[in-house]
Amino acid sequence: MNKIFGLTLLLCGIVAFGQDSYNNNKFKQLHEELATPNVYRTGSGAPGHQYYQNRADYFMEITLNDDKQKISGSETITYHNASPDPLDYIWVQLDQNVRANSSDSYKIRTGTMEDMGFYTLTKMDNLENYEGGFNIEKVTDENGNSLSHIINKTMMRIDLNEQLKPGGSVSFNIDWWYNVNDRMKIGGRSGYEYFEDEDNYLYTIAQFYPRMCVYNDETGWQNKQFLGAGEFTLPFGDYEVHLTVPSNHVVAATGELQNTHEILTTEQLQRLEKAKKEEVQPVFIITEKEAKKNENSKANGSKTWIYKAQNVRDFAFASSKKFIWDAMTVKQETKDVLAMSLYPKEGNPLWEQYSTKAVAQTLRTYSKHTFDYPYPVAISVHTHRIGMEYPMICFNGGRPDEDGTYSERTKYGMISVIIHEVGHNYFPMIVNSDERQWTWMDEGLNTFLQFLTEKEWDKDYPSRRGPAHQIVDYMGGDKNFISPIMTNSESLWQFGPNAYGKPATALNILRETVMGRELFDYAFKTYAKRWMFKHPTPADFFRTMEDASAVDLDWFWRGWFFTNDHVDIAISDVKYYKLSSKNPEIENKFKEQKEKELWDKDVTQNANKKVGKSYIEKDPTLIDFYNKYNEYEVTEKDKKSYEEFLASLTPQEKKILNSDRNYYEVHFDNEGGLVMPIILEFTFKDGSKELQRIPAEIWRKDSDHISKVFVSEKEIVSIQLDPNLETADTDVNDNSWPRTIEPTRFELFRENFGYGKAPNPMKEAKK
Repeated sequence: MNKIFGLTLLLCGIVAFGQDSYNNNKFKQLHEELATPNVYRTGSGAPGHQYYQNRADYFMEITLNDDKQKISGSETITYHNASPDPLDYIWVQLDQNVRANSSDSYKIRTGTMEDMGFYTLTKMDNLENYEGGFNIEKVTDENGNSLSHIINKTMMRIDLNEQLKPGGSVSFNIDWWYNVNDRMKIGGRSGYEYFEDEDNYLYTIAQFYPRMCVYNDETGWQNKQFLGAGEFTLPFGDYEVHLTVPSNHVVAATGELQNTHEILTTEQLQRLEKAKKEEVQPVFIITEKEAKKNENSKANGSKTWIYKAQNVRDFAFASSKKFIWDAMTVKQETKDVLAMSLYPKEGNPLWEQYSTKAVAQTLRTYSKHTFDYPYPVAISVHTHRIGMEYPMICFNGGRPDEDGTYSERTKYGMISVIIHEVGHNYFPMIVNSDERQWTWMDEGLNTFLQFLTEKEWDKDYPSRRGPAHQIVDYMGGDKNFISPIMTNSESLWQFGPNAYGKPATALNILRETVMGRELFDYAFKTYAKRWMFKHPTPADFFRTMEDASAVDLDWFWRGWFFTNDHVDIAISDVKYYKLSSKNPEIENKFKEQKEKELWDKDVTQNANKKVGKSYIEKDPTLIDFYNKYNEYEVTEKDKKSYEEFLASLTPQEKKILNSDRNYYEVHFDNEGGLVMPIILEFTFKDGSKELQRIPAEIWRKDSDHISKVFVSEKEIVSIQLDPNLETADTDVNDNSWPRTIEPTRFELFRENFGYGKAPNPMKEAKK
């Protein structure tokens, strides 16, 4: 088997050790960008010995008014101060205020008339006619006395009567109500969908109550205003929630139902117990036939569903009389989990076939790469055109056409969104990062694990995010509209590729190309276990991945997360050499042959052969010694010099001299700015191939241009850079020697053909 040896030949240019060179060094450590390690967060990326986090426990009584689409609530929050700091006031989030007509999210929205169409104008009109936002009726202490408070847009400061000392707790009450938004008309992560033909509603409700802000060592109070993009930062706590809804509604929520015997029928209870033993096929708690009957019934009063949840950071629920309900169990070493789905008939046949099994597969894959799922249930609720996550429950889109057929894109889109939203239980519901600040810390990590789950679901799964080649169009685009990943959530250009696609791709490249699966998987699992039920920062993630693997990744974090550089490495030149044997019998013949080949190709020489004899050919008297002299003839002196040369060599030098190896000097240009490993596939004259991987540190002295000598016993006929498209190189046309051009297909099309709608062969086959 041939083995290519690489020798570093040249680092182009002289490295300047001035300030500019230091600041622009792509291998400069991240000491200045990351917070200084301290007693709360260590240099290893682990929580420090004085790490703390505050808690907030909730008791809530919630009423859903199905006639007016209104939610009202009364809540008691008990806030526990585990910090070393005395607190004079506390901050509460009022997320529904983002929907008030006076909200900053409307005021700062930009656009042009070119952006306007019926959809946009209709939505604007709907927003104008919607009276959104919280109506805070009273804020009182635990004795019912009014507490001074001020509402600043989506935040409310409550001034405490007494300073909350370290280790102390305070309880207070808030009464409120708000009008639920129609998601189909004005959008939103939560809200309701109205089914006009039946005069029915399906509610998926979240961000529906005043929620405590996080107070921690990194930011103090995280009270950055909610503008819509940056999601939620919340403390952990225990919840007890009493949900009063129409008597014919079925409710799914964060936590476990406490009064099952009051709410469910005997048959439903038996089915639920059967589901707790079933690991293969979901068991129907409420069948489609039963749901169809229920959706046509009239409520005879109300029912109160009581849910409790321990150590969660949020609470959400869904309520409707349209729900089909199925469930199955996922076995774990630590505890069994009930995977469940609730969906209207409009979700079938897709939902009964795929939803709960997708929930179960998500728990299996994610737990393998992080920790056993610690909660008792994981619920997927069907809604139209949405995907959103909360502890133990998520709302997911993916609806077939009215005739029950669906496109392939609808099917895989539904499975993917279920995997993604269920996966959010791990990030950020348990590994509780600051979503208001860093979207990528939950969306990016979650999208990466979603990719792994999709590939465990089906090896040929058409994943949109994760593979390196899927991100090249974005990364090679206009830099004016590409933000570094380490950009605040509200300031991102191209939100999806930036916060979901690029970090997921980066992690996949780390796993497959930079670190290898064994090192990556161990380090990633270490991060997840270190920070489960805690509040990590980007620095904690970066440091843990290095600490648990002994791989210096600062260059990777710097390039992929702190810049908008892209990968574009080119093979700019290749030079081929053979070692001179010093044997005049061989070398003189080689030189003579090379010169002959040159003159045989010379255009003038070939043309003159056709026009008759030259002067010297006509007059032989012009011929002298030099016309007869052969400079390539081997003399006795040449032979003696060669023998003396051989006698001076060591055995190892003689072996090298006689090896007849091939030397290739390959030059690389870093045109995209992002340093990456160099992966080369060599193809030899005999048809065999060899893959060689060179770490990114080859760029450490010059990140723009490098060259390297490769030594091969066999002659190389071609070199391919990044042959498996694993580094997200944006231009593969300069990745080969000799140069090859990759073809690109273009299609003729009719404008508006199939706009917004995927092909549906199932529908055509049904016809």
